[in-house]
Amino acid sequence: MTVGTAFHPRTAPLNAGLQWREWSGFFAASAYHASHVIEVNAIREAAALIDVSPLFKYELRGPDAVRLVDRLIVRDATKLTPGRVFYTPWCDEHGKVLDDGTIHRLEDEDGAQVIRWTAADPQIRWLRMNAHGLDVDVREVSESVAAVALQGPLSRSVLEAATGTPFADLGYFRRRPATLAGIPIDVSRTGYTGDLGYE
Repeated sequence: MTVGTAFHPRTAPLNAGLQWREWSGFFAASAYHASHVIEVNAIREAAALIDVSPLFKYELRGPDAVRLVDRLIVRDATKLTPGRVFYTPWCDEHGKVLDDGTIHRLEDEDGAQVIRWTAADPQIRWLRMNAHGLDVDVREVSESVAAVALQGPLSRSVLEAATGTPFADLGYFRRRPATLAGIPIDVSRTGYTGDLGYE
């Protein structure tokens, strides 16, 4: 059954044309306006907010979390230090690309490395199979972690106004915790639009 994301109660009234599609079991807006040109121009000239909650999200936690990541991606995961984000593909044992996404290194907790892995397609079984012999717990957190992409040249101004926190010092493919209206959030300087953006 298709359901709305955590943001659906706020975004549904804005979808005047009722242009919805199914994305990983969630309602996703295909466009909010009759013409997609307005939304493209917002990303190129101002800022736009995209609900990307339907992406699959996983948490890897334990002393061997980075070792698991290093088994799977085409980059050197030992360079994935707390606060960094990698955008990378991952491959099967024959080198075939399975998917791509972002891998966030969160702050270590009680001696455990913590990774947030995002993907377009389901990966839980594959991640757990590859974790064999490692001290790492792999959990799916897709339904408990909502996500938006704030993209466009004015995205930093919008983010700073909403959080009351400066973000000019947050480097490309870096992340850090913040709060929004008293709610803990995680902000990364990432996105797929080719413009300034945050997720």
